[in-house]
Amino acid sequence: MTDSDADSDATFLLYGAYGYTGRLVAEAAAERGLEPILAGRDSERVSAVASDLDLPSRTFDVREAAAFVDDVDAVLNCAGPFEKTADPMVDACIREGTHYLDITGELSVFERIKRRDAEADDAGVTLLPGVGFDVVPTDCLAAHLKRRLPAATHLALGLDAAGTISKGTTKTVLSGIGDGGAVRENGDLRWVPVGHKTRAIDFGEGLKRAVTIPWGDVSTAHVTTGIPNIEVYAAMPPAGRRLLGAANYLGGLLSAAPVQAVLHRLVDRYVEGPDERTRREGYGLVWGEARSPGGRVVSRLRTPETYRLTVETSLLCVEKTLSGDAPTGYQTPASAFGPDLILEVPGTERVDIDGDEVVERVSGPELEETTGRGGGDY
Repeated sequence: MTDSDADSDATFLLYGAYGYTGRLVAEAAAERGLEPILAGRDSERVSAVASDLDLPSRTFDVREAAAFVDDVDAVLNCAGPFEKTADPMVDACIREGTHYLDITGELSVFERIKRRDAEADDAGVTLLPGVGFDVVPTDCLAAHLKRRLPAATHLALGLDAAGTISKGTTKTVLSGIGDGGAVRENGDLRWVPVGHKTRAIDFGEGLKRAVTIPWGDVSTAHVTTGIPNIEVYAAMPPAGRRLLGAANYLGGLLSAAPVQAVLHRLVDRYVEGPDERTRREGYGLVWGEARSPGGRVVSRLRTPETYRLTVETSLLCVEKTLSGDAPTGYQTPASAFGPDLILEVPGTERVDIDGDEVVERVSGPELEETTGRGGGDY
């Protein structure tokens, strides 16, 4: 069910509520009195989280979602890999007139959901994937750079995210490690070896070596800005760059089901998500450059730690969608809510650079706790 007017009785369902990120979102939602319906396919794990937070719950496989989302206004999907969960949930949401949001970073998922634009618009439904660290800050920075340089023909984005990652995110990365990389050239996706380009980027703490990755913005930034040439980089130490190089030679082997099964078992055994202190004290850095034949502009963002940011941005986008602020059809975070959406998140700062000089600095609300590593010019 949808309603274009703000509605204090609007409800949303949080699917994947017992995963690492899903639980963080559920806890924050409960603290804010949002009362989502918690859901997932494992009844014991869903019930445990719902009991801890005193929230309602439902248990269902994502393939049966249509029977469970017909009485809610929106779904926030936190259950990855989204390559498996997004399509059936989108099908159900369009069929039942329910807004769909998720926290994916998977390029192919963005591309597939984008093709449902007209269908969703006809149904009065918003499709808004990528409301987490990927891709809210980068998408907002892309839109801001386009605003600074409307004639831009080339866009480069980079990220430097400190800290560890969760089991689910690690499994998603490993699932796609053999698929290669991607860039946008003259408006079209072009598949290239992952890490095929390297450049030195100043994220605000001096130069760091970064390599190209198939980040979701290769899809979303093109929708948001219309800029036809897009590359996305991630800061990476030498060992990480060597691993990506090896993946280009071993791609077929790494994608094989038996190898994936072994890798996922190793993740279950050894990988833990960042602890509370890391989430509180860590931060992420985002860099962007837009170029045209006659100019170049650079901007940077500093954000809270990536999982903390995902909690903030996902709930912010849910609340805006429930209030009727999101256009229907396929949207990116910045196309739905504008380039300054990221500045509504506590602990963010955006800096515009002209040459070597800072020309503007804009900060979001302050965090309740002081974030970690200081210093540097953001």
